[in-house]
Amino acid sequence: MVRVAVAASFAGAVATGCSALPLDTVGTYDRAHNGTLVVGVSEHEPWTSVNDATGEVSGSETELIRGFADSINADVEYKVASESVLAGWIEDGDIDVMIGGLTASSPWVSHMALTRPYSTVTSESGSDGKMVMGVPMGENKLMVELERYLARAEGEI
Repeated sequence: MVRVAVAASFAGAVATGCSALPLDTVGTYDRAHNGTLVVGVSEHEPWTSVNDATGEVSGSETELIRGFADSINADVEYKVASESVLAGWIEDGDIDVMIGGLTASSPWVSHMALTRPYSTVTSESGSDGKMVMGVPMGENKLMVELERYLARAEGEI
């Protein structure tokens, strides 16, 4: 009898919680949705470029991020810095997404979660770079929504 009650309680808890999956540990997606997506940018052309005179950010990854932000009704706030500074900021929760020509072999993997590769670029040396973006570890809802957007934008789905 106790087993049935425990199983029923567990099933009920799972059923009510499933609609909320995936979850962010600190609610980054929910904060950014209808709000502001804070994006860390490391200059790495052609993916990201920063105009020193105006501070304007451009490039293929900034276009993808603007599209993602539009899809969640968010404004974009860019913070420009080196990869090492951005890695610290994303780990501390000061930025929501990191862009700048990151590849799946990024040395910053211990500081952030990397999206699945959304594109592959072959370098002049012939090696393939699997292009990714970074999000704070544990921000699973943000990761899933960003990856879905990237897959749609790249024609995968």
